[in-house]
Amino acid sequence: MISLLVIGSAAQANELDALIATSSKIAGQVDRGSKLVGSVMHQAYDGSISDGTLSATAHITAQDVEAYNYALENVSGFSPYGDAQTALENAANTELDLMHEAVEVFSGAVVELVTVTEIADMAVNAETPNEQAAVQDYVQTNAEALKVDQTTVDTYNQSIDDIETHANNAGAYLGVAQNKEAVAFLEQGAADSNTTVDGANLAYDANQQWVAMTYATGSANAVFVNGTDAFGIDLYVSEADVLAYGAQSAYYLNGPNADRYSCFTAGSCE
Repeated sequence: MISLLVIGSAAQANELDALIATSSKIAGQVDRGSKLVGSVMHQAYDGSISDGTLSATAHITAQDVEAYNYALENVSGFSPYGDAQTALENAANTELDLMHEAVEVFSGAVVELVTVTEIADMAVNAETPNEQAAVQDYVQTNAEALKVDQTTVDTYNQSIDDIETHANNAGAYLGVAQNKEAVAFLEQGAADSNTTVDGANLAYDANQQWVAMTYATGSANAVFVNGTDAFGIDLYVSEADVLAYGAQSAYYLNGPNADRYSCFTAGSCE
């Protein structure tokens, strides 16, 4: 099963910006120096002088040279059409943040619904008439506290939908980002459209089972995540595998599940 971990990919430094900044710095000094030379050449004949410090303001420093040469060497790594992998990973991180926000909402709703888990456990384990009578007495005594609020249920339903949606979006983006050929394909689409991936729109379509990148020009490329295209990216897992993985997850084992509702509500689970 795919592990949905935040990919801490640092934003790619814009090598072209570095080259622009460093070359402009030197070019500016040369321009200033040329103006100075053009002026003092006439001043020397006209009998006028500067204060004697202006030439220093047009100097090119060793740091200027080093920075420019470094930028010059690194410009080969510049991606004029953008970095599709970084774009995918950034989109995934956004979805993961939204997923965690939805998890907080879901967890709050689960806490409010934990009494249902308690009643279900009591009822299932009440085998004798006396035990069943005890359940009845407990329910009658705590009827108001045990009722389920429809608003809580609506919050629960919406949040779990949001969690699955954002998790799948993130998983799809990360799955495509890990495939070099797919990344190159999306970047080539930007090149063909004479635009960049930075301004493109990314979307995972569950019905089409693809991740599509729509460029600013309106053209688009899509990568299937069901293993049916040339990239062979198959990210889907079965319902059984999803639930089996979930049963072993820290979230499930630390939640009000698996007979843990008593300690969970008391805040004493180890």
